[in-house]
Amino acid sequence: MENRFLGLLEKSVKTHWNLPAFTDMGGDTYSYKEVARWMEKLHILLEKAGIRPEDKVALVGANSAHWAICFFGILAYGAVAVPILHEFNTDNIHHILNHAEAKALFVSKSSWEKLDEQAIPHIQLIVCLDDYSLIKSTSREARDAIDNMDEFFGQAYPDFTPEAIHYYIEDPEKLAVLNYTSGTTSSSKGVMLPYRSLWSNTQVAADRLPFIHAGDNIVCLLPMAHMYGLAFEVLNSFNKGCHVHFIVGRPAPQIVAHAYQTVRPRLILAVPLIIERAVKNYIFPVVGKPLVRFLLRVPYVSALIRERIADGLNKAFGDNFEELVIGGAALNKDVERLLRAIHFRYTVGYGMTECGPLIAYAQWDEFKPGSVGRIIDRMEVRIESDDPKRKVGEIWVRGMNNMLGYYKNPEATSEVMTPDGWMRTGDLGTVDADGFLFIRGRCKTMILGPNGQNIYPEEIENKLNSLPLVIESLVVSDGKKLTALIYPDWKQIDSLGMTSHDVEREMEQYVKQVNRCVPRYCKISRFEVRKNDFAKTPKKSIKRYLYQKPLS
Repeated sequence: MENRFLGLLEKSVKTHWNLPAFTDMGGDTYSYKEVARWMEKLHILLEKAGIRPEDKVALVGANSAHWAICFFGILAYGAVAVPILHEFNTDNIHHILNHAEAKALFVSKSSWEKLDEQAIPHIQLIVCLDDYSLIKSTSREARDAIDNMDEFFGQAYPDFTPEAIHYYIEDPEKLAVLNYTSGTTSSSKGVMLPYRSLWSNTQVAADRLPFIHAGDNIVCLLPMAHMYGLAFEVLNSFNKGCHVHFIVGRPAPQIVAHAYQTVRPRLILAVPLIIERAVKNYIFPVVGKPLVRFLLRVPYVSALIRERIADGLNKAFGDNFEELVIGGAALNKDVERLLRAIHFRYTVGYGMTECGPLIAYAQWDEFKPGSVGRIIDRMEVRIESDDPKRKVGEIWVRGMNNMLGYYKNPEATSEVMTPDGWMRTGDLGTVDADGFLFIRGRCKTMILGPNGQNIYPEEIENKLNSLPLVIESLVVSDGKKLTALIYPDWKQIDSLGMTSHDVEREMEQYVKQVNRCVPRYCKISRFEVRKNDFAKTPKKSIKRYLYQKPLS
């Protein structure tokens, strides 16, 4: 089982057989044995349906124990998992299912109600994630298997013990997960992650997070259809024998707070919004009081107050975590300064889907403020600069975590992958003398949404730019909301005799029109009409960095 991802899964199932594995908060709990039982039943169903190893099997639905069971079942069978964010528009999901050539689909009831079976004719098997009921099958054997699953399972496993478990033996270089970075037909990129990337990410978590032990609680908040949450809230937890608690449904702030305080997780994965919200709710109201501000200047009293503040924030996250890992974006500077002052146990990591996802990390007690940690095991980094310690350059990475390329997109693959294995990240940075990586900017444009979603502004801009009176647009983020900067066709506007009020009203309608055809987390909250066009590079590309909104 050495150096095999499915070997890790098999070993964990056998080792933690009677421990709790997954719980839907407010719902059912499944032990590792029960997870293993359902995985084997899924294998029987896939085989009867004519699904073979290396075929694509898609997943569409919100986080749940059933989602995780199906994901592990797909991989342990040897099929390729295609997780699709359930918040994508219907047409986007149809496109991905067809582009990926998926032969089977596990889908939640709420997501299935939005889909059109006629738009995905090549899918042979469709199963409801909520209760494993059959929605569609072109195979009579599969329908028979669903109706008589307990009988089939009993025949296959008359004595279901850990010794009976034997998962698919994978080739580390073979495709394991096809993860789409986008839902639109024009910009879809299916990131091809091999088994070695899953193994390497899971192994680095096992090695670098020694405080995680079998039986520890973990809250799964981030979307499992994205690699950040999937890798470190689920894959790592399952490998370690942890008990994962899924927040089912929309993660409202009060629900998240209740989850942390009742589950008391050992490790917390977060995007900046979560920690910023906690600081603003639990700390800023206290430190903003005149007396507290005065006492913070008194040395001995100041230390006591900071300790009290830290205790309050720790309790907000369950008061049992060893570390809170923030990924994807920079923290609000005021929040970061406060966290350092109270010695809060947080760190910032760095990764991308194309690395499944981890590139750099350092544990909180060695983390350097402003950095994203050190390059991780089995990966190397290169700064495309003649002075990588002082002069910013593009970050290139190479190693076991790297993707195979973009599915059916050799042009996009060749743009980021070099013949000798390096991958251009699109991020700009430096590396200090101690090997800590510092992100200094982005030459790519992806925006991290407030709850961890990947937002690709060009997709929104393309929709705006296609409208009659728009020449160019730029979508920027302040860390929470999106703003569209719109440069309209002033010559045409003048010829039409439109007033400034008319233009504002027309642009407002344009924004509403675009918002109707993008996912909720991609909606534009406000817009600004520009009198002048955007500053350009020699290649006539907009200099995006000039227009970025400061984090509020």
